[in-house]
Amino acid sequence: MPPLPTREQLRRFLRDAPGDVGKSDIVRHFGLSVDQRPALRALLRELEAEGVVARSGRRRTRDIQKLPEIAVVEVFGTDPDGDPLARPVEWAGEGRPPLVYMRPERPGQPALAPGERVLARLRSMGGGKYDGRTFKRLGAAGPARVLGIFANGRVVPVDKRQKAEWSVPAGEDGGAEPDELVLAEPITHFGAGLRPVRIIERLGRMDSPRAVSLICIHQHGIPETFAPLALAEAEAAGPVDLQGREDLREIPLVTIDGEDARDFDDAVWAAAEGTGWRVIVAIADVAHYVRGGSALDDDARTRGNSVYFPDRVVPMLPEALSNGWCSLKPGENRGCLFVEMHFDAAGTKTAHRFGRGLMRSAARLTYEQVQEAHLRGEMTETLAPLFGAYAALLAAREKRGTLDLDLPERRVLLDENGQVRDVVPRQRLDSHRLIEEFMVAANVCAAETLEKTGQPCMYRVHDRPSDEKLEGLRQFLDSFDLDLPAAGELRPRHFADLLEKTKDMPEARLIHEAVLRGQSQAEYSPENIGHFGLALPRYAHFTSPIRRYADLLVHRALIAGLKLGPEGIPPADAEEFAAIGEAITRTERRAAAAERDAVDRFLTGFMATRTGSIFAARISGVTRFGLFVTVEENGASGIVPLSSLPDDRWIHEEAERRLSGRHTRLAFSLGQAVEVRLAEAAPLTGGLVFHIMQGVPPRGARKR
Repeated sequence: MPPLPTREQLRRFLRDAPGDVGKSDIVRHFGLSVDQRPALRALLRELEAEGVVARSGRRRTRDIQKLPEIAVVEVFGTDPDGDPLARPVEWAGEGRPPLVYMRPERPGQPALAPGERVLARLRSMGGGKYDGRTFKRLGAAGPARVLGIFANGRVVPVDKRQKAEWSVPAGEDGGAEPDELVLAEPITHFGAGLRPVRIIERLGRMDSPRAVSLICIHQHGIPETFAPLALAEAEAAGPVDLQGREDLREIPLVTIDGEDARDFDDAVWAAAEGTGWRVIVAIADVAHYVRGGSALDDDARTRGNSVYFPDRVVPMLPEALSNGWCSLKPGENRGCLFVEMHFDAAGTKTAHRFGRGLMRSAARLTYEQVQEAHLRGEMTETLAPLFGAYAALLAAREKRGTLDLDLPERRVLLDENGQVRDVVPRQRLDSHRLIEEFMVAANVCAAETLEKTGQPCMYRVHDRPSDEKLEGLRQFLDSFDLDLPAAGELRPRHFADLLEKTKDMPEARLIHEAVLRGQSQAEYSPENIGHFGLALPRYAHFTSPIRRYADLLVHRALIAGLKLGPEGIPPADAEEFAAIGEAITRTERRAAAAERDAVDRFLTGFMATRTGSIFAARISGVTRFGLFVTVEENGASGIVPLSSLPDDRWIHEEAERRLSGRHTRLAFSLGQAVEVRLAEAAPLTGGLVFHIMQGVPPRGARKR
């Protein structure tokens, strides 16, 4: 009798199957007997309970990372050839939902429009892509708001995924003027033609400097107004006194932040202690001002975090707190929660303790100031111990082996009129890393203390990469003759070694990005699974309660567990910790998407002034409908449509990540250096279209 398949063998079979699988298919494939069917059913039930397989109908099964053979999809746009693109309405797998390339409708049928939902027959094309064929048209999705520009009786969407315009019937324009940015909602209608909308809010002119962040705020649903009661609670706040607090005002704690920082919620200090170091990290005491169940707390939880745009911040807390009583301004008394840590010469923590204090920041320093002063040997009394402790912590980090993705952030520089002056990489200095190491150490101490005191802990967890993501990453690395150890042996240090090995390769940036995409996403959860990227068994965010709700929860738990005051976690919140963790994970991802979108739009506006210019770039994506390229000097990304390539029959070699011309013998591969000309820039949607300059056939190539 053959053995029952292992869990991994069964998942691999489900993953590789062309469609949904019945139990009989599994029995035949593995040669199982009738007596083994009960054990097979039990194994399938276990995998279903764990969320790694899903039912398709009553008797069929599929891997959770695959779509069923028939599913509801929603059209969101078109590819450069005009064919509809869709995504599944329901998706339980990891990462972004798969992309569905819908086939054109039958002759005589109207084309699928963005927003329309379809019951589609799906066939996997590999690589998270599906071929879709309409089985039944279900009509438009439920009412959704449309953000766009009002012109000529129409609303032109600013979302580049929405291709269709909307009509504005007479009397439904809300007083909007031409070229104004507006928010509209669809109106029920029957018949052909553009779908109608009613304008419900006017947001100002599109060419105003603040339009970009307004677009991103509304498009991503970022809450930007506080409840009147929350504002009143913030305005009523005042200073704290020494009662129940340790006096830290004589310790010269300093804040170190970016020159464009808008709030200061952490301060640091260090001193030599024998051959080791004593370090204090002091954090603004937000829990003193934002009590569980208050209007401030409700608004903070709804936001989940602050959102930072190049020209503004949408704060988690009202300005009276975020820039006032919770900001550690120099020379002003502020309440704080602090952790005092002791490290030996090798950076190993030997002891720590938390307390509640009253502090007075000695200076507001920037990363650039600290870096310059350290290199010049200035401010040694303050900086020498900080950098000494940092060197010890860095050595400990390197010893345990962590994943350190050093991808350059883009920094948008605005002039006094709010227009883009330049887009440059944001520097990453030793002073940045110093603060990162101190914050990581403080966060570890918070998680350890909450476990010891039996308090609920909102962990920051990061799972190891999934098998599916690892397989995709291995295929990508194989094109560069690179590899990783087997999944069971894989550790963060293996990724670190890979990045070190490839740092001088021309494709280093692409490899860094691929490694990043290959990781699981970090999230918040009361269930601890450790932090894979940092190679830490327990980790919780403690250091930014002004801008992250998770940190505020950790502060409340520490106050309760260490009996530092009455501001603990309400029992109802403790019972809902799992749901709160899921909610603030979603708000964090929403904020990250909005911030990326804003930078892309600002960058597109900047690039629009250089239409027609030639840029050095690299191919960052290869698809059947064209190429994606990234400009070397500023990270601007855009599409090279297939129709703009030299006239040829282009073959998409998916495994090789290459487009090859059958007659010109030209080939465009992932990571290849190319010269591109900027053909179009649409600041309204953030889209860039490039044309590749390579196109002269090599000598001897056959002409068509």
